[in-house]
Amino acid sequence: MLREAGLEAFPKTSGNRGIHVFAPILPQHDYIEVRHAVISAARELERRMPDRVTTAWWKEERGEKVFVDFNQAARDRTIAGAYSPRATAGATVSMPLRWEELDDAQPADFTVRTVPGIVAERGDAWASLGEKAGDLRVLLEWWERDVANGQGEMPYPPTTPRCRGSRHACSPPASTRRTGLPRPRRPRPTSPRSTRRRAAPRRG
Repeated sequence: MLREAGLEAFPKTSGNRGIHVFAPILPQHDYIEVRHAVISAARELERRMPDRVTTAWWKEERGEKVFVDFNQAARDRTIAGAYSPRATAGATVSMPLRWEELDDAQPADFTVRTVPGIVAERGDAWASLGEKAGDLRVLLEWWERDVANGQGEMPYPPTTPRCRGSRHACSPPASTRRTGLPRPRRPRPTSPRSTRRRAAPRRG
């Protein structure tokens, strides 16, 4: 689908349970345009594979479908670098793959111990990464089409957990509403008497 849209995509394991899909683009789009392109790609994939793919943000609504995380295109989000080790018990690595390798790939097989040998044997799966940068024109056309059909911006990652039984995030505590950060606790005043050691009574 991304190739149809004029992009050459490269997959890699996240180092945990997910798959990262990286598509080089020309440096001519701002952040919002990139986000809208990602959202339109996620929606199009969901539209074409409704039984297997979802863009539902809350885990309870996804079932067994594959979640396309459009919020990787949010201002505070990054993806793990290729070949970077992750903080897991097995020291797994975010492993670049070829698309034909994806079906049989097991993230736990790619660790700091095994990856050097794998790369030495079959080479760098992302060797051609810098050869071609794509354009977002088609994805942005899909975005405008979806907007015209009543589908616009998708929700950004909530800063508070979801309320039980609700489709929305809980309101943050009153102490964090203005700044988003908890208010520092003021130290309790210490009485001079409380720190003074009492002299033991003398025996006559």
